[in-house]
Amino acid sequence: TVTTSVGIAIYPDDGDDGAMLLKHADTAMYHAKQTGRDNVQVYRPSLTRELVQRMELDSNMRIALEQGQFHLVYQPQVDVGSGRIRSVEALIRWTHPVRGLIPPLDFIPRAEENGLIDEIGLWVLRTACAQAVQWQRAGTPAAMAVNLSPLQFRSPRLQQLVMEVLAQTSLAPGMLELEVTEGTLMESSIVTRAVLKSLNDAGIGIALDDFGTGYSSLAYLTRMPIGNIKVDKCFVGGLLEGGENEAIVRAILAIAHSLGTRVTAEGVESLEQANALAAMACDCLQGYYFSQPVAGSDIPPLLSRQWSLTEA
Repeated sequence: TVTTSVGIAIYPDDGDDGAMLLKHADTAMYHAKQTGRDNVQVYRPSLTRELVQRMELDSNMRIALEQGQFHLVYQPQVDVGSGRIRSVEALIRWTHPVRGLIPPLDFIPRAEENGLIDEIGLWVLRTACAQAVQWQRAGTPAAMAVNLSPLQFRSPRLQQLVMEVLAQTSLAPGMLELEVTEGTLMESSIVTRAVLKSLNDAGIGIALDDFGTGYSSLAYLTRMPIGNIKVDKCFVGGLLEGGENEAIVRAILAIAHSLGTRVTAEGVESLEQANALAAMACDCLQGYYFSQPVAGSDIPPLLSRQWSLTEA
């Protein structure tokens, strides 16, 4: 089956010579491909601006990697039973010398499009593991959770790279948890299952991130070596209102616990939410109530803290 993506440029508004018209028609054609292919798009000046912005972002990301403009912050995940930090999640941040702090949602999707996500993801993994070892040597150990992009699973060397990073940083596999999304599990279940099983067999924890917002298939919960399910913050935010959000959280907890899987609730912003989740026997809690994402140097003081999750 052959499909056609068409870009249109109109004389004289979009150019007064053939070269300019073809250039703008080409820009419109690529926009047609980006919007699902097999459709027609008419050129408009904003398309050129968007193209230039994407090219600048690509170039700036490469420079950011070379010049060390990326840095990590860490958000605690608190064990409900003990009230203490069980692990921390590593989150990437980009401080641009001119634009300042650029949110991950503004550059991670683009990095996945242009292929830089592999380099960025490897840098995140290596930096996070090195930080975990640094805490451990200082006498304040904490397990490290690192997000993996779906595109990273397409690399046949993923397991090898993860094991190499652990060897280079001297971090024990049991101190690392890799977070994957539902979309990752659905893309190529046979290949993904083999990769996850190999990583899990090596002692690395596997967490399913943002559960409930995607496919939410129960099948891969039994087929994949998932040790931790993370309930998305959209359900936690409406938890105290009861109704559907509470029902969904209770259902996730019941299913996960029946399978012997730990559950972490994201987006906990109040003691009331923490109390409600603790009463439902949720295993771990993560959110601004405990701490915003902070620099690595701010984590050790938090490791000695104990939160009370009983009714105030």
